[in-house]
Amino acid sequence: MVGTSPCASCKLLRRRCAKDCIFAPYFPADDPHKFAIVHKVFGASNVSKMLQELPVHQRADAVSSLVYEANARMRDPVYGCVGAISYLQNQVSELQMQLAVAQAEILCIQMQHEPTVPTPQQISDTDEKSYFLPNNFPQYLNFPSSSSNVIHDSLKRESIFGHDMVS
Repeated sequence: MVGTSPCASCKLLRRRCAKDCIFAPYFPADDPHKFAIVHKVFGASNVSKMLQELPVHQRADAVSSLVYEANARMRDPVYGCVGAISYLQNQVSELQMQLAVAQAEILCIQMQHEPTVPTPQQISDTDEKSYFLPNNFPQYLNFPSSSSNVIHDSLKRESIFGHDMVS
């Protein structure tokens, strides 16, 4: 690095930061922990080799991935970020199962509140016109009618759909 302060990697490794230091653009001096954790997990030599093999435009993403994996390895030395991914996949599966159960419960509640579909026997036992249309159909078109007829007709319809409210 040409500036006054060496990059975080050169500082940690206690070496002179060269003008063409491969670590300088990705491990600035103001964030020494970033290189320290990557160095501890992967080693400076391995990181240097990986970065040299990559095109320049991919190196920043590679460093970001190395830092993420190094942090995950520090938290979980055996599984690293695979452990985190597995945990999140299990969490997604559990939430999908909970969603399916909730959707099934909603469907059951909706089915309980919807009127049942009449059987062919129920239709043939009544006059088809009177079965599908209420007795005082004009009342539903805002024509004058008594409120007792409205209540009685709606109760009749409920009895048709399986709820014996009024005979």
